[in-house]
Amino acid sequence: MCPQTVFRLPARQNQVLQQIVERINQDEELLQLWRCVNINAVDRSHISDHGPVHIKIVANMALKLVRMLSHAGVEMSVVTHYGLTPEDAEVIVVLAACLHDLGMSVHRDDHEVYSIVLANPKAKELLDGLYDVQQRTIMVSEILHAISAHHWDQSCLTIEAGVLKVADALDMTRGRSRIPFEAGVTNIHSVSAAAVDKVELSPGKEKPVRVEIKMSNSAGIYQVDELLRRKLSNSSIAPYVEVVAHIEGEAEKRLIEWYAL
Repeated sequence: MCPQTVFRLPARQNQVLQQIVERINQDEELLQLWRCVNINAVDRSHISDHGPVHIKIVANMALKLVRMLSHAGVEMSVVTHYGLTPEDAEVIVVLAACLHDLGMSVHRDDHEVYSIVLANPKAKELLDGLYDVQQRTIMVSEILHAISAHHWDQSCLTIEAGVLKVADALDMTRGRSRIPFEAGVTNIHSVSAAAVDKVELSPGKEKPVRVEIKMSNSAGIYQVDELLRRKLSNSSIAPYVEVVAHIEGEAEKRLIEWYAL
């Protein structure tokens, strides 16, 4: 197995999550599906990465988000409605992150629908033996809902789904935008994507989560407004998240020599 395909995140005391991570790293089919996703995304559609690197970023962002919300007293939907645990919610968001873009291996268009088809058996397989049949059925249902709702205009019925939707949008630094843009083409999509230097999560002053976006150029505001704002406002976690964006340095970095319509 190539080092770049190794999937890592801080499982901490969540033993089920640790087993899930180990299973993912041994799952040749899933690792190859991530590569197939990137062939369709990068090589054929000429848009940003949606493969293993994207998956690692989103899974780690989602895990951090769910832990920050839980720490602040926000109860996860799987706890409220099924009596499961916050640790089970961690498993849900991580597996949803790992499986949410699988449908892009079929086609970029409507990939959320294809992702559901591919994620259903894979989620059952990765959870096999870790939960009884009833609990596993609940977990898979929650994972599939989060996947189906990760598009910006799809409503989220759970906290966990909102976490995935926002975590997906947060992979926006330096050309990693979730807004499709064609490589080598100079337009607001490509310029704004190059303007975002860093995305950081920390406890907020007035809300549980603070998203801080550091930019080298004001064009990055397009990413915040068109990508993150739309996803956050249509998520279940909007009341718990504050977003700030600012330009670092005394002067803006020149991203292109000139731009003309």
